[in-house]
This record gives sequence, structure tokens and C-alpha cells, in this order.
Amino acid sequence: MDDYSDWKMATRAIRVGHQRTAEDEHAPPIFTTSSYVYKSAAQAAARFSGDEPGNIYSRFTNPTVRNFEERLAAMEGGEVCVATATGMAAIMTTCIGLMEQGDHLLSSRSIFGSTVILFDKYLARFGIETTYVPLADVDAWRAAIRPNTKILFVETPSNPLGELGDIQALADLAHEHDCLLVVDNCFCTPALQRPLDLGADIVIHSATKYLDGQGRCMGGAVVGDEQNVGEEVYGVLRTAGPSMSPFNAWVFLNGLETLDLRMKAHSANAAELAHWLQEQPQVSKVHYPGLDSHPQKALADSQMKLPGGMLSFEVDGGQAAAWKVIDATRLLSITANLGDTKSTVTHPASTTHGRLTPEQRAEAGIGEGLIRISVGLEDVADIQADLARGLKLL
Repeated sequence: MDDYSDWKMATRAIRVGHQRTAEDEHAPPIFTTSSYVYKSAAQAAARFSGDEPGNIYSRFTNPTVRNFEERLAAMEGGEVCVATATGMAAIMTTCIGLMEQGDHLLSSRSIFGSTVILFDKYLARFGIETTYVPLADVDAWRAAIRPNTKILFVETPSNPLGELGDIQALADLAHEHDCLLVVDNCFCTPALQRPLDLGADIVIHSATKYLDGQGRCMGGAVVGDEQNVGEEVYGVLRTAGPSMSPFNAWVFLNGLETLDLRMKAHSANAAELAHWLQEQPQVSKVHYPGLDSHPQKALADSQMKLPGGMLSFEVDGGQAAAWKVIDATRLLSITANLGDTKSTVTHPASTTHGRLTPEQRAEAGIGEGLIRISVGLEDVADIQADLARGLKLL
């Protein structure tokens, strides 16, 4: 591959990773094959032993998946990427690959509900304990670190409140205690935020979201260094097989080509909608890192290129009022997915975080009157009119 070190983000998203075949195709092909043929028994043995690089079996070596991995690694500034079947598979594979019985995981309270279940129900079965701390309180993180702490896990911005973690400060703290900082970069993508540049060790993605951009396929990714990701995380993928399909990888490759443009447009639409929501008398609070009213606006400006396409807002009246607003929409899609060109709306307390206990939701600041919007690429005036229909009912 040509050296891409001087290429900008948008160029890397289009050009990195594609090795043309003998057909001289311009677009990356889909390699829909489960296995590969060797020139000899000796070559097969060399491939399986690792003495010779090359394709072995599509559970862990596929050219289309590899193209996606190389491109995303280049965009995030990592040495290697491991693609997985889903974003949750990426988190699970990372934890299994890097932790063992008796280890301690320190996580923000402000994370996806399924991630909490994974940590509390399933990792706990294997003797891994998890402690939760407020995302923005670095002193609380410092106080909660133990001698057996292995990973600090953070989503920033958080889902669904748009709270930020100081990546550089948390990275410094993690390394001071010989821990790894793992950052879920799903909301920003490398187009808006590059955690590895700020000191993080590993970046997690749900490729299902913005990397795809049109809600078509499931996928995940882990980006980091050769040892932790290229050896340990990859080893879990090779053995346990939570693998990304070649077709999905091909879809994500096409999504990456427009990622830079889309994230700028998502951010512009979300900023305009957030300012409009602040002016609505039925809205008691708007959560968006791009607003001057956001308590971490300065941090957002320092570690994010733009504030992204996700926002949430609160209405008085609890679940009944929130559902009334959501059910009145005609344009917005009522779905818990995000990162789509189509705007989506959901009620986090009963969907994405519905499996948490009321106490856990309260600790995370997720109230019954909270509504989350993944702001798409429609005309903002149409999104505003759709939400206004429900707000007028309150």
C-alpha cells in the first residue's frame, strides 16, 4: 500500500486499503468465500502456523473485511483494527481478550444499557467486577481505581445526555496506574474525534451507526495497537468467531467514503435543532455539546472538531408527556437506532436503557421525560415542524 501518512481524513476514508485484483476493479469487491485454496500442503501449513501471511478462513481472514479494517485503522490513527459482528461484540471481544478472572473494570455510569448488562451480568460470571463512576468527575475515577483495575471504559459523548469525558485526563490517569483507556467513539467517529491522538489505548465502534450511515447492516470494530488489539483481541475473534460478514464490510466501506461530509451535515442540523428546542416553552432542558449552555462546551471545543448529530431534551410530565411528543411525529422514525441519514427519535428510559433498574437510570440522569434525537440529513425546518406537532399537545 502507498504511504498515506500525509493524507487528510476524507482522503483516507476513500482510498486506504483497497488492493486491486487482476480484474483492475475501481470499487472494492466483495469476497463471498468461506475458505481459500493453497498452492501446496506446505503453504497451507505455513499459513496456519503463522509463518506465512495470507488468507486462511473467512472467520478471521477475508479481503473485504481486511479492507474495512485497514481503512478504519488509518482514519483513527491506530496500528490495527479488528472488525466484529456488532458493536456489542466489539466490547465483549475486547474485554475477553484483555481481562481475566480477578480483574477490575472501571466504567462511566453514562454508557449504553446493553453494555451495563454485559458488564454486570456476564463479565461478573467470570470473576470480573465492574465499578461505575460519574463520567466527568476525574477525581471520582482516581478514587475508584484499584490495584487490580485493568480497563477504564468510557463513552464520550455519552448516550443519551451528551456528557463528555476528558479523554486526555483519563488517559493520563489510566497510564499512571498501568491501566488501559478504552473509548467508545460511536457518536463522533474519527471524522469528529480521534481518542488515540488524545492518549486513549483502544477505540470501540458500532459500525452499525454513523460508519454505515444509512441503517443497513450490523457491525463493530476495535482499533488500537499491534499487541493489545492485533494479538489479544484478534485472538478472541479468531477462536470464538464474532466475525463481520464480507457483505457488511463492503457496505461499511461505502459508508466511510461519505463519513466526513455526513458528520459535518449531521452536526450542522443538530446544532440548528438544539437552538430551536431551547426556545420552545414546553422544553425544560436541551442536552447538546454544541450549545453555550452545555457545562462542558469548552471541553467539547478542545477534543471534538464538531459537536455531532446526537441530542436529547426533557419535557415535564414524565413518560406520558414524552410518549405524546414521540407518537405525534410523522417524519421522524420511532426507533432506537442512530447515526442514520433519517432522523430517529426514542424514549431512552423505556428502550435503550429500559433494562436498567430505576435506580441505575436515576444515577445516569436518565429521566422519564427525556427524548433522544439522532438528527438526520433532512431539512431542519421539516424536523422542527414534526417535533412542534407533539410539543403543542403538552
